[in-house]
Amino acid sequence: MLEIRGLTKSFAGKPALRDVSFSVARGEIHGLLGHNGAGKSTTLGIILGMVMPDQGDVEIGGISVLTGRSRALRKVGAIFESPAFYEYLSGWDNLRLLMGYSGGFDAAAARETVEHVGLSKRIHSKVRTYSHGMRQRLALAQSLLPAPELLLLDEPTDGLDPEGIKWFRDFILRLRDERGMTVLFNSHLLGEVELMCDRVTILRDGRRVFEGAVGGLHEEDPRFDADLEPWDGALPVIHAMGGDAPAPGRIHLPSGADPAVLIESLVKQGVRVRSLTPLRRSLEDLYMEILNGDVQ
Repeated sequence: MLEIRGLTKSFAGKPALRDVSFSVARGEIHGLLGHNGAGKSTTLGIILGMVMPDQGDVEIGGISVLTGRSRALRKVGAIFESPAFYEYLSGWDNLRLLMGYSGGFDAAAARETVEHVGLSKRIHSKVRTYSHGMRQRLALAQSLLPAPELLLLDEPTDGLDPEGIKWFRDFILRLRDERGMTVLFNSHLLGEVELMCDRVTILRDGRRVFEGAVGGLHEEDPRFDADLEPWDGALPVIHAMGGDAPAPGRIHLPSGADPAVLIESLVKQGVRVRSLTPLRRSLEDLYMEILNGDVQ
């Protein structure tokens, strides 16, 4: 659905993107992660045709944004940076006016979308009376009105309370499951990204340093926190199973190894096993490893 190839961009001689490439499959929720200044917003700006790259190209549904922007963006909805509305107009009038800029306003489709985002009761109130969460729902309604196949979201849950974040997460998952929507978004809430995303791309200093499935984080060799006594007596048993103990209390076993066999072997060797707790590698773990330079 979305193909990013070799994006390079500098501002005032300072590189913002350095040969960034990744792809987003149709019907996928894809997270774009990175520290402030990593190049996330620049990437989204180029995808939307608002920033011209120095090199590289973006294709949406096989159409280049650089050479066919209007056709490429025809099926794209977006919340980019801070959504801006006319404060003195109602939410409904904002939708009518803003959609008129991009090809016409369909009142029936607008009513259905407003109902879908849960804003029907306040859609005719002035936007200046809206809470932050209501503004985000209005922005979401605006992004959905072109009936997009691809949705681009820039920090969409920023500033929302836990209830609003959960609502947003459930809403995006329904869009994927019920409509087959493709979603690319960036967020600092790594726990939410892990719950929502099929795949992630991580940028560091303008470079892509990771692209892969979120589920793949948990397919590595099993790791355990272990309380064993004596520790030195446990090491030969761990090594005999092909495992490793990088630090006292931490065990890595080869893929497919049965921890029950390890426990049995340790007990036979007179090692007391107080606990053996599986460790689940999280997206946050991977993210911090990358930022600290431990993963290339």
